[in-house]
Amino acid sequence: MAISLLSKLFFLPIMASLFIFSALAHDFSIVGYSPEHLSSRDKLIELFESWLSKHGKIYESIEEKLLRFEVFKDNLKHIDKRNKEISSYWLGLNEFADLSHEEFKSKYLGLKSQVFRKKQSPGDFTYRDVIELPNSVDWRKKGAVTPVKNQGSCGGCWAFSTVAAIEGINKIVTGNLTSLSEQQLIDCDTSFNSGCNGGLMDYAFEFIIANGGLHKEEDYPYLMEDGTCEEKKEETDVVTISGYHDVPENDERSLLKALAHQPLSVAIEASGRDFQFYSGGVFNGPCGTELDHGVAAVGYGTWKGGDYIIVKNSWGPKWGEKGYVRMKMKTGKSEGLCGINKMASYPTKKK
Repeated sequence: MAISLLSKLFFLPIMASLFIFSALAHDFSIVGYSPEHLSSRDKLIELFESWLSKHGKIYESIEEKLLRFEVFKDNLKHIDKRNKEISSYWLGLNEFADLSHEEFKSKYLGLKSQVFRKKQSPGDFTYRDVIELPNSVDWRKKGAVTPVKNQGSCGGCWAFSTVAAIEGINKIVTGNLTSLSEQQLIDCDTSFNSGCNGGLMDYAFEFIIANGGLHKEEDYPYLMEDGTCEEKKEETDVVTISGYHDVPENDERSLLKALAHQPLSVAIEASGRDFQFYSGGVFNGPCGTELDHGVAAVGYGTWKGGDYIIVKNSWGPKWGEKGYVRMKMKTGKSEGLCGINKMASYPTKKK
């Protein structure tokens, strides 16, 4: 209570410039704020304190708290402005609301597509001859997707993308949904990938094939940081794959053909400010196609007449739609929204 009162004494003088009152009524449970928080300095401070408590945020000094409040205030201004402008999706005050956009990008991305760019893998695209596609697919409903995970501030998204695709094909082939180890890839797959400093999914598939499989997550748990490779683990219960293929680049129809049969590893540009605060709906940008984040495509469908791809992220279940984002399809651009059609791949597993 003392800290809260002290912070108010510090905040009041620096809050002379208030936000423009929002004419839109927001559902507080969805976006995390309401118009009254933008019209009252006391309510805004109260909102910040409530947000701190909800997300367990503790700062080392009052100066740091003041700085984070200013960032929070600027982010809320952006969120409210964009919610007035967009209609197919909405933004909200998630756990990243005290991070500047530059801080967010430096901590939560990690795909090294330009440094590690790889040629198409050998062999034909498995699903080239598929003609009929179901109207919708959701691998979560088919039991082929593990709960959403959280990479934390380790840039290991490439490992989470790889693992999600393998968990999916393993379930499809064996009937067993097994949560697998991202940490093993981060610690051990170091020939081309760089742990928390980024990597690429195709190289991870190659590592798993060459090294006899992937351990269960419970046997090799996630640390949110680079660790030491435990190459000589006695645990032998691993999940293997027999190969992998790349989906033809910039070909949405081919991506859907593959996605109708299994979850995929895909790459996107996730560095846009709207993506940082995405909370729901069908996301349709703005974003470019400079790939910087590895995720998993786990289905597709239609909402209010618009087609979307279901994407599993690795920023925990508090982000987006319980850890997922629906991304608009049929944008008229071959690369797809945020470049999602540029670098898709999938593992194969023999029965």
